[in-house]
Amino acid sequence: MTPELHSRAAADAHKNTPRAARYSDRRVKAGPVELHYLDYGTEGKSPMLCVHGGAAHGHWFDFVAPGFTPDYHVRSLDLRGHGDSDPVDPPAYRYDDYAADIENFVKALDLRDFVLMGHSMGGTVSLLYAAKYPGRVKKLIVVDSTVNLSADRIGRLRDVGSRPGRDYPSKDDIVSRYKLRPGNPQATPEVVRYIAERSVKEVGGAWRYKFDRNVYATREIFDGTPLWSDIRIPALLVKGAMSERITPEVVADVKARAPHAVVKEVARADHHVTLDNPQGFIDAVKPWLAGS
Repeated sequence: MTPELHSRAAADAHKNTPRAARYSDRRVKAGPVELHYLDYGTEGKSPMLCVHGGAAHGHWFDFVAPGFTPDYHVRSLDLRGHGDSDPVDPPAYRYDDYAADIENFVKALDLRDFVLMGHSMGGTVSLLYAAKYPGRVKKLIVVDSTVNLSADRIGRLRDVGSRPGRDYPSKDDIVSRYKLRPGNPQATPEVVRYIAERSVKEVGGAWRYKFDRNVYATREIFDGTPLWSDIRIPALLVKGAMSERITPEVVADVKARAPHAVVKEVARADHHVTLDNPQGFIDAVKPWLAGS
């Protein structure tokens, strides 16, 4: 490759690399726990709250936040026991606990008529919150969430969570081994490393993941499917085109319970939709927000 072609290829690759949003780290007392969240701005706009999946954290939305900040004041929450939010001892990681934390969080910040967006486990938590605490959420977005995990899947999660976590000697060692699970992630290596660097912390000279393993060890069997019957607000179900979680049967069940719900598919994305194809996610969600 000639220097000119190499420079052009590098420029194209740089142009296609997702850009993470700027954010401010903030904390708030939400009932019995102190929660960490990311504030992307924009002050004065309608609020949007993003909720991550299990063993994840608020940075799962860093690459899609820039698509929404022109129209919304976007925040992304670390659930209890995740990221930089407090763990709970004794463990209390039921879906009802997470939903109660969201209620305390939105009351502390006085969020009203807000968009609630949840990915994976966070989608189920958001669905439960919208059904159980009606009145504040204006629009609901559920992203590639299996609202009824199989008993076998729950058993595997509990088995993983019950094992002691591994310590790593350096940040580079733990970051270099980081993988997005489950599915077949399509995120670029730069995005995966970005997430990995924000998923770890130093504890007593060793490096560990920012995640209370009791979240998995105590994972409850929970069927959120019936909750769709209680959703009266505009609702969007987003599916990664390569993900196997949102099957035609799931779509049919959702539509039977909530006929007004809209389903969108994001190309070139597996389960971690907001990381796999951030621009595709933005392009799928923004028109719905504008028209719903």
